[in-house]
Amino acid sequence: MANVSEYIKESYTELVEKVSWPTWRELQSSAVLVLIATVIIALIVAGMDQLIGGALKYFYSSLG
Repeated sequence: MANVSEYIKESYTELVEKVSWPTWRELQSSAVLVLIATVIIALIVAGMDQLIGGALKYFYSSLG
């Protein structure tokens, strides 16, 4: 049990003293970047879905 409490103490010390946390400005710019990348990827996936869906509709309609 002593090992667990020592681990928690060392983790806390490292998080407080050694980790360099981003500034509020850096955090905002990173969040905007992630939002833009997410929208772009979502649009690409939606486009691929529409393209494949159209191809499958064409394929199945040509069979019957």
